[in-house]
Amino acid sequence: MKKSNQIALFAVLGIIAVYTVFPIYFLFVNSFKSQKEIVASPMAFPKSWNLKYLKSAAEQIDLGPSLFNTLVITVVAVTVIVLVSAVTAWLMVRNKTKTSQILFLVFTAAMLIPFQSVMYPLVNLMEMLGLKNTGGLIVMYCGFGLSMTVFLYHGFMKSVPISLEEAALIDGANIFQVFFKVVLPLVKPITVTTIITNAMWIWNDYLLPFLIIGNNEKKTLTLSLYYAKSLSGQYGNPWELIFPAVLICAVPILVIFIFLQKNIIEGIAAGAVKG
Repeated sequence: MKKSNQIALFAVLGIIAVYTVFPIYFLFVNSFKSQKEIVASPMAFPKSWNLKYLKSAAEQIDLGPSLFNTLVITVVAVTVIVLVSAVTAWLMVRNKTKTSQILFLVFTAAMLIPFQSVMYPLVNLMEMLGLKNTGGLIVMYCGFGLSMTVFLYHGFMKSVPISLEEAALIDGANIFQVFFKVVLPLVKPITVTTIITNAMWIWNDYLLPFLIIGNNEKKTLTLSLYYAKSLSGQYGNPWELIFPAVLICAVPILVIFIFLQKNIIEGIAAGAVKG
């Protein structure tokens, strides 16, 4: 009976795995085909692995500048989110006052507010402040990313022994050294988790860049993909350009996720126990 249960479990997991991986396979194999070959046999491997379609798609979405802009936005926003959230959560855990409890409830409640309900007021505010640009986009990402990240860090910070911080202070460390050399290394699992989850969200986001940046020169990859005239489908869907363009946009963050997925799972599991 036990063996039959294991077989059934593996069968279900296998079906889920195929269901999950299939879109990636479909995208990958069709990124090396001509329009005619995609229409004729969308599921099959390409007859020849020709990179000219990837090269053409990269030119159409202006890959160099778009990739650089997306990378800058993602790195800066994630860095600010992680550092501010970690410090905020640490201070709230170590200062057990009513104010810190209220602040924690505010951060928690912020996760429940749908973005759509504040979308247009925020966009109007950013326009009034002259921040409908890359800098304003980073500010908005930081604001939206803080609540969940603070919530995750808060549970982890409770598990850091205060005796280690006191020992570091006795040894002559200042408050910054205590945080960066004692506290932050001890919460590495959740730090990796928050970095990857926020990076994936920001990298793949379309709505905020569309509202804040629009069709100006400093577009992100998702915006370049949207605004590329050759991909607009005005004269039919140019699949030989659409598939490789989407693949180019997805590959960087997908590779990072594959290599760091173990850390993400460990961080979430540990956070569930410690929180």
